[in-house]
Amino acid sequence: MVQTHQPCVAVYMIKAVRTTILALAVTAWGVSPAMATEEPAFTLVQKQGNFEIRDYAPVIVAEVTLQGGAERARNAGFQPLADYIFAKDRKGPQIAMTAPVTQAPREQIAMTAPVTQQRADSSSSWTVGFTMPASYTMETLPAPANPNVRLIPHPAKRMAVVRFSGTGSAGEMEQMRGDLMKQVATLGLTPVGAPVFAFYDPPWTLPFFRRNEVMVELAQP
Repeated sequence: MVQTHQPCVAVYMIKAVRTTILALAVTAWGVSPAMATEEPAFTLVQKQGNFEIRDYAPVIVAEVTLQGGAERARNAGFQPLADYIFAKDRKGPQIAMTAPVTQAPREQIAMTAPVTQQRADSSSSWTVGFTMPASYTMETLPAPANPNVRLIPHPAKRMAVVRFSGTGSAGEMEQMRGDLMKQVATLGLTPVGAPVFAFYDPPWTLPFFRRNEVMVELAQP
């Protein structure tokens, strides 16, 4: 009987240690675990394996655009957005951090980004964004002090989404972009613009535990 229960105890201990380490890391980073729970609201329309179709509600996104490759832009874009939401470069209250962090190629981005016309290569610009909590409006959000940070309202959209794990490297992003577009074409759906990538976990999360997504807007009849 003792041998039967030992693996279960070990699993619980590992999970407890992992949870404690994550909580300490999040606190050290300056965000309480409860703050990073809100995600953009959507209605699930269809699901097949790791492929979903979702109807998203309108959101406001704080965005910054940077030059360089995908991973470099994502890392560099985090700091000015974090300075904005944590009120490190402006007066006023902090804004609760939400998930995910989004990333889209900058070329030919319309005002309602992240609609794009083409994907980026290693020398392209990328727009990195934090979604604002749903309780805010354009009128109630504090103005960014950094001129590179923009507040952009995004309308309601229907999105095709594929979920994946991993570090979100350029190679992984390209592979998952191809998988998404293949499934969209197989179902006879019409994409609008280029895919957007979404990253839900902090960088210290082990790659196989991470939740990443690639999504593309769909034309609606």
